[in-house]
Amino acid sequence: MALSLLADVVLAVHFGVVVFVVAGLPAIVIGNRLKWAWVNSRGFRWLHLAAIGVITAQAWAGQYCPLTVLESWLRQQSGGQPYDSSFVQHWLERLIYFNAPLWMFALAYSAFALLVALAWWRYPPARRGVP
Repeated sequence: MALSLLADVVLAVHFGVVVFVVAGLPAIVIGNRLKWAWVNSRGFRWLHLAAIGVITAQAWAGQYCPLTVLESWLRQQSGGQPYDSSFVQHWLERLIYFNAPLWMFALAYSAFALLVALAWWRYPPARRGVP
């Protein structure tokens, strides 16, 4: 039971990472148009760029996300099948997991990374001391 609960926690963290990466880009674009200073903070922008960079590199290397691997392992260790079922797992999986070849994810992540790079160029992060 404890490992199954821990697997749900990993799934929820994974979902949070997905939301951060996906919602981060529109937040940058919309936030710049609405003059939100936080969307250009160096920490936020570097973390966002690093996240999509790691995700893209991982996909091109043919590797699954470590959070997916950890969650699956925890579910197996708890006696269940990977992605067996709990309320949290059932709904979050439907939102973040898709059945497609890894190369398709690599292409999608690369296109998204290009959009993030374009946003970096169009809306550069704030320099130190500059709001």
